[in-house]
This record gives sequence, structure tokens and C-alpha cells, in this order.
Amino acid sequence: MRNKCLVNRPEQRITRQLLRKDQTIAEAILWQYLRGKDLKVKFVRQYGIANYIVDFCCRSKKLIIELDGNIHNNEDVKRKDQERANYLESFGYKIIRFKNQEIFNELEKVLAKIKLIVS
Repeated sequence: MRNKCLVNRPEQRITRQLLRKDQTIAEAILWQYLRGKDLKVKFVRQYGIANYIVDFCCRSKKLIIELDGNIHNNEDVKRKDQERANYLESFGYKIIRFKNQEIFNELEKVLAKIKLIVS
């Protein structure tokens, strides 16, 4: 999968940088835990895969973590999310999604689920 035309495409570089700079509060909170050594795997954020930029990716485990705000309750957005997930899963990635509210209110449960998956 480490095909240069599929990951971190040069034309997405500025967009990825802006997304990292303007991260949501939920992304900032989760990133503080994912970037540490506690999980014993490396995560990257705003990682480009083909035409998509995912919130967080553990390349060694082929795991993508997506955080969803209220916009993801919209039916059109849900449909696009599913199409995107199907495409990314075709490369062998597993995708887990959390609502922003889960990060704010149930962070320990979120972290436990991630830890279980990567261990």
C-alpha cells in the first residue's frame, strides 16, 4: 500500500497541514493520547490515503480512527462516509469512528477500545 501515488499525495500537502493546524478540540484531546508511547504503536494524524485524508492512522495495524461532529448525522454525509469507508477498507484498513461527544464525555472508554484493537 505504500505506493507513492496513494499515500500523502503532494497535492494534498497544504490541506493536510491546514487540517493539523486547525484541528478540532476533540482531535486535539485524542491526539495527546495517540501521540504518546502508551499504546506502543505509532499514529499519524491527517494522513492522506488516495483522495482522502483520515483523522488518525496507525499504519502498522492498518487502523484508521475518525472523529465525527454533528455534521456526520446528516444522511448525505453518512452516505459519503460509508462510500469512503468501503474504499479505504478495500486497502485492508479497519476504520473505527467516535463521536466528538465520546471524546469529551467517555475518553477512558474510547482509549480502552483503541488499546484493545492495537494490542
